[in-house]
Amino acid sequence: MNKFGICVAATVLLATGTLATAGTGSEGYFQIYNNTTDNIVTGFYTNDGNGWSQNWLVDMLEPSQSARAEFTADTGNCDQLFQVGWLGEDNSEVLDEPISIDICEASNVYLEDNEIYFD
Repeated sequence: MNKFGICVAATVLLATGTLATAGTGSEGYFQIYNNTTDNIVTGFYTNDGNGWSQNWLVDMLEPSQSARAEFTADTGNCDQLFQVGWLGEDNSEVLDEPISIDICEASNVYLEDNEIYFD
């Protein structure tokens, strides 16, 4: 299981998969949206200062799909670095620059063609 802060584990499921808890951010999950035109998300990584997590995604995230990041513990570091991997032309993973995210406050993460942001 991947680390997401101190003792915080998470699972990412496609939106069509099983959904467990209700709420967002500090209530246990946030939603990730691939709002790009034709880019495929291959990886979703976090870093709480102790190194990068393994890829949270079970499957690639096609344009117009979303995924859900669920927390299975209620303790840990809310301030994280977030990094997205994209499918490259040669089928390799191309990593975006990391951005800061407060996973306890974020309800939605939006992946756009030239921007990544959350609310």
